[in-house]
Amino acid sequence: MPRFNYIALDQRGQESTGVIEAGTSNDAVGQLRQSGYFPTSVTEEGKGVVTAKSNKKVAKAVKAAAAPTAKKGGIVLFQKKTVKGKVLMIFTRQLATLIDAGLPLLRSLTVLAKQEKDIVLRNTINALADGVQGGSTFSEAMAQHPRIFNKLYINMVKAGELGGVLELVLNRLAEFQEKAQKVKNKVVAAMAYPVIVLIIAMLIMLFLLAFIVPKFETIFKDMLNGQALPAITRYVIAASNGIKLMFIPPYLWITLGLVIGVIFAWKAINGSPAGRAGMDRLWLRLPLFGDLLRKSAISRFSRTLGTLVTSGVPILQALNITRDTAGNVVVADAVTKVHDAVKEGESIVQPLEASGVFPPMVISMVDVGEETGQLPEMLLKIAEVYDDEVDNAVEGLTSLLEPIMIVILALIVGTIVIALFMPLIEIIKGMQGAGA
Repeated sequence: MPRFNYIALDQRGQESTGVIEAGTSNDAVGQLRQSGYFPTSVTEEGKGVVTAKSNKKVAKAVKAAAAPTAKKGGIVLFQKKTVKGKVLMIFTRQLATLIDAGLPLLRSLTVLAKQEKDIVLRNTINALADGVQGGSTFSEAMAQHPRIFNKLYINMVKAGELGGVLELVLNRLAEFQEKAQKVKNKVVAAMAYPVIVLIIAMLIMLFLLAFIVPKFETIFKDMLNGQALPAITRYVIAASNGIKLMFIPPYLWITLGLVIGVIFAWKAINGSPAGRAGMDRLWLRLPLFGDLLRKSAISRFSRTLGTLVTSGVPILQALNITRDTAGNVVVADAVTKVHDAVKEGESIVQPLEASGVFPPMVISMVDVGEETGQLPEMLLKIAEVYDDEVDNAVEGLTSLLEPIMIVILALIVGTIVIALFMPLIEIIKGMQGAGA
């Protein structure tokens, strides 16, 4: 039977070397993993030791397999490099089901790659299979694809590998993705409604000012013979003339310059740490949407941290991942302070309270969870509670925004209509007086 030289990591992360007898290199990798080791290099005895170089080759193969292949003779200008959250969620659920049913990881990946329709994910799954077959752990292979698998995903898989409960962790990941996606969709839907209505209102206003008002202006000049127009009509005509000027050179270039300037200023503000922090604080203080965004951020924080700790990720590492995936600088700063407090052996309650982001109920529940030793369970309960809070906030916001949007539309259109009809009434009165 062939003998293989191996280099592997034990459960404490310490490197060990040795020789193992197995039929093939894959069998050797399987035996090492069953013994609780994570092989980084497995080579047949007498065929040369390839350690770091082999790992680099595997990494290159993984990256090459992950890249979408262009058609022969064609040039691909825009390549899709990411996967939608829903697609990744389905992959995670299917992989967990196959492993739970008893299929080996490598066979499960091969099965999923054959049926996957998304080309980026299919290439990524093939790359993962090549990495695992080459001696990498599943989490190491995933780490080669940061655009597809974030830190939360990779670290949870790593914890599942170390604890021998990969299928359980994958199920938790799928549930986490499903619930997080559900909350995100509700928040986006709530934010999209007023934006769409406002865009429609602006388009209607621009149409009326650019095409309808100028025709009425001509009628007023011909029929009123220099008679003074009502103040509201003068304002509407002035706005119409301003709109027309915006699309005529040289004012067109000024308009384009202002638009480009606003876009660059927005990107610069969001690109700087201070600007991003200020914008995130502003979002949380918005009159109608701030409460919804705050509840969504608390739900995300609680679910992420609770899921990571429950899956066996160390608390300090879990806090770092939660900070990186918070989605809000204010919440991320609060998590950083919690991390520092835990590192010093202190309670996490005080920094949460000092942040001003988390309400008293959340702080009290975290305090109870910490005292009773059931912090992960309590965090997941908080996430469930705030999922319901987000549902209620979305329903309340939608019912409140509908009449507000109707009033805004009515004010815009009504103001223009009144401004145009007031002079018409004077014209009609003048015609009646002349006829009498």
